Amino acid sequence: MGSVNNRGQSPFIDGFQLQDVTLDNGITLRVATGGSGPVLVMLHGHPQNHLCWHKVAPVLAQHYTVVLPDLRGYGDSDKPASDAQHRPYSKRAMAQDIALLMTTLGHHYFAFVGHDRGARVGHRLALDYPDRVSACTFIDIAPTATMYQRTDREFATRYFWWFFLIQPAPLPETLIGSNTEFFLRQHIRAQLKVADATPEAILNDYLRCYQHPAMVHAVCEDYRASATIDLDDDAASEGQRIRCPLLLLWGEQGTVGQLYDVLQTWADKATDVEGRALPCGHSPQEEVPSAFLSELQPFLTAAGKHRPA
Repeated sequence: MGSVNNRGQSPFIDGFQLQDVTLDNGITLRVATGGSGPVLVMLHGHPQNHLCWHKVAPVLAQHYTVVLPDLRGYGDSDKPASDAQHRPYSKRAMAQDIALLMTTLGHHYFAFVGHDRGARVGHRLALDYPDRVSACTFIDIAPTATMYQRTDREFATRYFWWFFLIQPAPLPETLIGSNTEFFLRQHIRAQLKVADATPEAILNDYLRCYQHPAMVHAVCEDYRASATIDLDDDAASEGQRIRCPLLLLWGEQGTVGQLYDVLQTWADKATDVEGRALPCGHSPQEEVPSAFLSELQPFLTAAGKHRPA
């Protein structure tokens, strides 16, 4: 039933321990864990790793057992070979990783928070494992299929990487590899609207991981999957709804907040939806952590009152 290799204390998140957790499917995920209490899983997006939660995780760990994985393909987690259908980087495969991870760590039931790509994994997780997820929070996304269906010039211009990264290998991999640091810094700078929201030490760790060609390829496969196999999986699940409470948080200065009625895009995807904009860009947990926590913590507390015994 999997195995856990302790890697010592996190150098960036006080009170958190690093672990390499090998799952029953053979994938090893890098995970940071801390705190005690009900279990809370938090999944990062692109181009970050689990350190995107460094401002909020220690606060949440005062009340929760907080689990911060690096997604497969990202950070220090495994980067498996892909296939012609991009299935190894589908959100279904990534969601299975999280379910297996929590089983290996001894947790059946947990709340979930996901940002960007991590939230897309969370959408599939809540559909495929509804008996394991007590509450979901998705940060700064509309549903993948909706965003593709409503693509126009404005969206394609702002989110150009949705169309760049899905090009056949090795085109995007080669171009990113020619100046990886420029691509990464420009990507983050364009999406965050609060100056210096990402400390240089954290950004350098994002860069450390992103400079590995295997991660760049995995990122491209993640996006290729979203434009292909993930849409097939979404179509097959049409009519299936997220059953647990869903909180949506987004940046009022970001693309998602400016181009979509976020609550409306999720209205037929979940049975219990609430949410609001925050005064920031794409990453509330980094840009306005206090405002982010002021919305997340009451939601988790309320959802926790309805946990099964």
